[in-house]
Amino acid sequence: MPIVRALLNLRSLHWKIILLVSAACAAMALTVGVLVHESTLRRSMHEGAVKAVDQLDRARQEARRTGRPAPLADPAGLPDPLLRQVERHGQGTYYEDGPPAPVYWAAEQKDGQLYALRTDMTADLLTRQALDRHLWKYSLVTLAVVIPATALVMELPARRLRRVARTARRITAGDLQARTGMGRRGGDEITEIAATVDAMADSLRDRLAGEQRFTADVAHELRTPLMGLVTSAGLLPEGEATELVRDRVRVLRDLVEDLLEISRLDAGAERVEPRRVPLAELIEDSVARTGLPATVTATGAPVAETDPRRLDRIVTNLVVNAHRHGATPVEVDVSGLTITVRDHGPGFPPDLLAHGPQRFRTGAEQRGRGHGLGLTIAQGQAKVIGARLDFRNRPDDGGAVAEVRLPDGADDR
Repeated sequence: MPIVRALLNLRSLHWKIILLVSAACAAMALTVGVLVHESTLRRSMHEGAVKAVDQLDRARQEARRTGRPAPLADPAGLPDPLLRQVERHGQGTYYEDGPPAPVYWAAEQKDGQLYALRTDMTADLLTRQALDRHLWKYSLVTLAVVIPATALVMELPARRLRRVARTARRITAGDLQARTGMGRRGGDEITEIAATVDAMADSLRDRLAGEQRFTADVAHELRTPLMGLVTSAGLLPEGEATELVRDRVRVLRDLVEDLLEISRLDAGAERVEPRRVPLAELIEDSVARTGLPATVTATGAPVAETDPRRLDRIVTNLVVNAHRHGATPVEVDVSGLTITVRDHGPGFPPDLLAHGPQRFRTGAEQRGRGHGLGLTIAQGQAKVIGARLDFRNRPDDGGAVAEVRLPDGADDR
């Protein structure tokens, strides 16, 4: 399904936004966690130092009042950083992180005596560790809530974007009636894109309709005087000049007939009249009617349910195009429901392979002369009968290859 494929596409905008939100939440949680941890640690160290100094003072005062031994200390049992502070300032504090337990030292040099006392900081350490665990736990809980919520919130705009993309693909495929149907509600960027795509489709439809009307009008307007010209050419006395005039009149007549056929194809006025036909015999007759040499090879005796007149038009145009723009020998192969026409010329130009045949363009000078409507008509007739027409060049020895694949439903053997 398209939606499932879109969700599985890890490079989609949907997943990029989820990843960005997740990274932002993780970075925020980490920053807050580090700040809270450092702030709590500094406050704990400050309070521990104050508490250790206070306990040392009270122990000395208690010793003077009660006559108990004062908290004298052996310098050998004190941490070196604490001794350096006492030597420098006469007093000092130092945090020692175990083992066996974390303690805060307080020491003071007075009257030639060194007093020292340590305060147990285990409870403080456990409190800070519990705070760190809670920070990590609730950060993960927040991510577990934010990420699915972001995915759900992003699904609506992602669905709208996929709808715009599907509409654009339909327009590209030739469906000029396709529209996003979003209107102008919402006023966000997606709505603006959808409105632009709809406006583009309207403009493209109107321009193509205008071109089609122009082509049809020109062909119809030319047909009447052309018939008079054909009749007049037939009344001319025989001679070299007459043959030249008649040849040019035939070319002009063929061009007008091609234009009329294209206008009918563009307007969708063509209707299929399918019937059962022996495919190999039909192709042989079509090639014979061109009057051009071509080798027809058939595999088996396939019978197809298709419109023989339109299929004849396709094959005729392909064979004529192969002789006009390619080189002999021209080979026609019938295999099942596939008809392949191949020449041994320079091959199709890259522009035709990339974008398909375009009217009034032959693609390259080496492809010969012509008005470039034959392949356009063949492609249009193939679309009418539901066939697929592909163009390619042979990679080994060159030559253009046109392949007509009739739909599977046409097989009636």
